[in-house]
Amino acid sequence: MIYKEFGNTGVQISSLGFGCMRLPMVKVNGKNTIDQEKVSVMLQRAYELGVNYFDSAYFYNEGLSEAALGKSVKDFRDKIYISTKSPGHLIKKPGDYRRILEEQMQRLDMDYIDFYHFHGIGYDNFLATDKNSGWIKDADQAKSEGLIRHISFSFHDNAANMKKLIDLGLFESVLCQYSVVDRANEHAMAYAKEKGLGVVVMGPLGGGRVTGLPKEVSASLGIQVQSNAELALRFVFANPNVDCALSGMEHISMVEENATISARREPLSPQEVSAISGMMKENEQLAELYCTGCGYCMPCPSDVNIPHIFRMMNYYKIYNIVNYARKGYAEIGTNPWVPGNRADACTECGTCEDKCPQKIQIIDQLKESHRALSAV
Repeated sequence: MIYKEFGNTGVQISSLGFGCMRLPMVKVNGKNTIDQEKVSVMLQRAYELGVNYFDSAYFYNEGLSEAALGKSVKDFRDKIYISTKSPGHLIKKPGDYRRILEEQMQRLDMDYIDFYHFHGIGYDNFLATDKNSGWIKDADQAKSEGLIRHISFSFHDNAANMKKLIDLGLFESVLCQYSVVDRANEHAMAYAKEKGLGVVVMGPLGGGRVTGLPKEVSASLGIQVQSNAELALRFVFANPNVDCALSGMEHISMVEENATISARREPLSPQEVSAISGMMKENEQLAELYCTGCGYCMPCPSDVNIPHIFRMMNYYKIYNIVNYARKGYAEIGTNPWVPGNRADACTECGTCEDKCPQKIQIIDQLKESHRALSAV
């Protein structure tokens, strides 16, 4: 495994991190529960292969992820770094942050958390939540008591707002989206490194396996790879501002493959990265649906989350990442970080089309998106 200096934290972090969001589950007496035996084997193997960063959150795996993680790493807890997250949508008043932090520590069965994130924050909602709850002061207090070692944040907002959050001077690391099919945060990641933050990226494989990358890509570029997963990870590792790539591994075979790639990889060269970028751009231009994600179509009178829907449709249509696109569509209105309504809530009022600088036929594309993404 390859390790890097994690910003100014003093930590040496493994280039591959284990994302505990999709841990295997089974039904017991009609209820979903963690398959603890499988999880323990996977996390133990990841540790043996050099992974030292394990990431969870309050609501992952229906709220069961943290307890499963804690049980799995008990024998080597002091040799790894545990990351989890404060669920901002549950922080309403003073005391909520501390109460939930203590609940999470009980779930993990640990007396401290290495990296405790403000989960999925944007600039405005972070400060609004602090005004109501005082969670910044509570975080500082928890750190002074040794309950958390490092204050971090995870991010799904506009990249410009990542820089604004960094400039608050509160954070030691950031977790954000980055992959060969999603490079929106690239400049903000460089800014984070410049300011001394550690950078962990999620979704390095584009939401699973980047199955839509043409099979001939590696051959045409002279890149020797065994799989699209290897190509995707090497693309991420080519960015010097990435300290750790977080992968939500669901099977031990994924653990073995990703760890092997991370241990003996050679990052793609700047020329190879440029060639892949050009190919991805050409694919976008060939698609009938080309949404830049500018958000000018919003707000929608029916609260349809048009940018997210079109982002998922791009994954589906351009890159052939079908399962990820459908999961992302299903999350609308059910995940606190994906608000609004799905495409079937559209009333065809036309407000969005009047505002779209790309002149996309949004109403027709919403109908197509719903047909494609709601299919089972």
